Amino acid sequence: MTEFDPAAVPAALSRRAFLTTGLAGTLATGLAVSGLATSGLAFSSLAARAGAPLVGSVQPGALRRRLGKFEVTTVLDGYLDLGPELILGYDPKIGDPLRAAAFASGPSIQGPVNTFLVNTGGKLVLVDAGTSDKMGPTLGHLPKALAAAGVSPDQIDAVLITHMHPDHIYGVLTPAGQPLFPNAELLLPELDRAFWYDDAAMNAAPDLTKGFFLGARQAADAYARRQTLYKAGEEVLPGITAIGLPGHTPGHSGVRIDSDGQSLLIVADLVHVPAVQFARPDWSVAFDVDPAQAAETRKRTLDMAAAEGLLIAGMHLGFPGVGHVAREGDAFRYVAASWPYAY
Repeated sequence: MTEFDPAAVPAALSRRAFLTTGLAGTLATGLAVSGLATSGLAFSSLAARAGAPLVGSVQPGALRRRLGKFEVTTVLDGYLDLGPELILGYDPKIGDPLRAAAFASGPSIQGPVNTFLVNTGGKLVLVDAGTSDKMGPTLGHLPKALAAAGVSPDQIDAVLITHMHPDHIYGVLTPAGQPLFPNAELLLPELDRAFWYDDAAMNAAPDLTKGFFLGARQAADAYARRQTLYKAGEEVLPGITAIGLPGHTPGHSGVRIDSDGQSLLIVADLVHVPAVQFARPDWSVAFDVDPAQAAETRKRTLDMAAAEGLLIAGMHLGFPGVGHVAREGDAFRYVAASWPYAY
């Protein structure tokens, strides 16, 4: 029988190339010799011998890509369900077809809670930290995802918090209330910290969100001796700059990462429900502190990202949460980035 020569296989293997290179005949001959070509049942038998039990659990989410000389890894904390009742101004005549077009026509939409680990070559910086065990069993999986990325919490040099909502800051603590990152500096937006420590703001908040203030303070206080406040526009670390994106919270911040001519803008919670908010950037969500300002910030930022062809990442964009923005008239469209094929 003719030996198989890997060098004879074309890089782009079409049906014609498959037939003309003799691979079809070689394969048929090999199957006949082994007795596997006599019956379709032989393939079923072969598959059965290769069978394995179902794993039965979700694989931890961690996906790494290069950005210039940096590496950025999306690290998944888990997911939450968002229903249309949480979208301010939602019109079913407009929103329902948008959700159906995104194959998300059920009573709620499952959305990820992403975090982003930036390896600058000298520092490991985690942007946001997920939820710990405070928001139910579908969330709080950051430690497992970090392990899947080959990183342990004690290796993290800094945790940069974009804003102090529960699904972004609670994860700096273990379920026992201890710091998860024993060697990390906690970087907080100055305006946001002032808001979440304001008793008057807490007393004026809806009952549903009063607990957010206490939880944010508990998480931040655990790092009181290793805490730094940053301002919008400040280069927090070399190649990592805070970008003010107010509205969702007063100090809600994006993070721009620049390395060797490549850029990524982490837009944090600029968009919560991609299926509708790219097409309707004027629709905010119920937990925006200032919905009108959030909508203006969203439109301005998406317009800038579309005009510049800027790569963006978001905490609630479908995992791994990285892509581009395209303009469509007065609306926008999200285009997920391709798999990071290059190693």
